[in-house]
Amino acid sequence: MNGDAIRPGTIIILNGTTSAGKTGILRVLQEIMAEPYLDAGIDKFIFMLPGRYLNFPLWNDVLGHASHAGAMGHRLFSGMHHSIAALARAGNNVVADHVFVEPRWVDECAQLLTDLPAYLVGVRCPLDVTEAREKQRGDRTLGQARKQFPLVHQHGVYDFEVDTSLYSSEQCAHRVKGFVEAAQPARALRQLRK
Repeated sequence: MNGDAIRPGTIIILNGTTSAGKTGILRVLQEIMAEPYLDAGIDKFIFMLPGRYLNFPLWNDVLGHASHAGAMGHRLFSGMHHSIAALARAGNNVVADHVFVEPRWVDECAQLLTDLPAYLVGVRCPLDVTEAREKQRGDRTLGQARKQFPLVHQHGVYDFEVDTSLYSSEQCAHRVKGFVEAAQPARALRQLRK
């Protein structure tokens, strides 16, 4: 280090239900953004757990029935939020998919990230489409999307939104990229903090 101040990296948080298309957008963003963006999404943190925690009954202490978290889940995702902030403060760009089923996760992100260039992007998709995708994927417990649907967007404020029933992952990613690169100020988390 030469003592120069580090410019914080940009953060993009993609929030939506399971099977809404967040991961597809994340992958495309990593390919199309001019600078590298680290994937610090929810699944990266879940799969840090020992394998036995990914099955019932231990899973209940992580993410309950997909609509609320247990004590371990709160610790894990608090670590995720702090990690995203630390990565950005060290100068790294970060993109993370999330499922805001817990209001305290929204509050914590608002507290930790408001002084950083952190964009909160809503990934919307009608329930019938997410349920069809959930069934088609075969790697999700059926019913997660329905349980999460009334919860994930209840905070109601975003910097930008996309609808994956109207646009492909590629199109959504390019729309997010265009918004971020237009240097629009990140306001959603600041507003939620207030």
